[in-house]
Amino acid sequence: MASVTLKGIGKTYSGNVVAVTDFNMEIQDKEFIVLVGPSGCGKSTTLRMIAGLEEITTGSLYIDDKLVNDVPPKDRDIAMVFQNYALYPHMTVFENMSFGLKIKKTHRDEIKRRVLEAAKILEIEGLLKRKPSALSGGQRQRVALGRAIVRNPKVFLLDEPLSNLDAKLRTTMRAELSKLHQSLQTTFVYVTHDQTEAMTMGTRIVVMKDGFVQQIAPPQELFDKPSNLFVATFMGTPQMNVSKATLLDIDGVSWLQFGEGTDKARVALPQWKGRKPEVLEYIGRSVIFGIRPNDIHGEEEYIKAHPDSAVDAKVEFIEHLGAESNVFLKIAGAEFASVVDSRVKIPSNAAVSFAFDTDMIHVFDPDTEETITN
Repeated sequence: MASVTLKGIGKTYSGNVVAVTDFNMEIQDKEFIVLVGPSGCGKSTTLRMIAGLEEITTGSLYIDDKLVNDVPPKDRDIAMVFQNYALYPHMTVFENMSFGLKIKKTHRDEIKRRVLEAAKILEIEGLLKRKPSALSGGQRQRVALGRAIVRNPKVFLLDEPLSNLDAKLRTTMRAELSKLHQSLQTTFVYVTHDQTEAMTMGTRIVVMKDGFVQQIAPPQELFDKPSNLFVATFMGTPQMNVSKATLLDIDGVSWLQFGEGTDKARVALPQWKGRKPEVLEYIGRSVIFGIRPNDIHGEEEYIKAHPDSAVDAKVEFIEHLGAESNVFLKIAGAEFASVVDSRVKIPSNAAVSFAFDTDMIHVFDPDTEETITN
């Protein structure tokens, strides 16, 4: 098993195209690290530099405290699972899984033992004589994982391995990968653009944008305490509501006022949040505030209990999702979404009241987009 250390890692392609800038991270042994971000953010390039498939332009990469910048991929003791599975079509499942071991001239009995052991873990013992063309997408994914497992590598690298699967199978394979990680007790580095995959599998998540690391944190910390507006809006489904506002001081209480003209709304921040010195610096200034849909409440009891955060809203439309509903609102001219229990009856196109859970409000600097409240 192994740790992976990235110190000032950067990648610049010809034509001065910068893909990754100053990536610094210590990945502990047996961690499940997820790199997440939009297309073109540099996450796959970072993974390929760890694998040795991309040359590192700047910085140092260590695997198990050994500098590996110039070590070829085959000598890094890593295994990579690709998005397209990369199986040999003319080989059986057994031959695909054993190919890397044969190249290393592993003894035939040892090859058979490892392949059968991996096939049992992945529940594909009955597929070993089939070729890839006779397999479903999920089965091909398991074979690709099996090919990596038999090598018993120090580090597993997975580049969007579930993106070609349908939604139901993706959910199943997420759970399977998490169980596999616990079983193998090996370091996993996983790339995805899907924040749900990141939240459900990673022990820590690296959020990237435009080649830069935005935040590294455990999933719940990332969700509750985003470091900037990008992380706040990228992580979470439905997306965090954001709006421009002015921070006011009224009788020793910090209020957020948003909207224009006569169509305005005010929400009081709790003292522990609104009276922080770093928040008070913004009194009288414009800010961006955010609140997650689950923290906007339409229940009558909640609204009565929180009069300082109650606002008038107009229901635009409702998405019914079974146990929950997404309610899309207009509040002081700004668009918001709320997630409510489907048993709460809210009429469409009606004027109603909602209340914010002000403990869960986030405030960001409008210029830097960095957090003020976290």
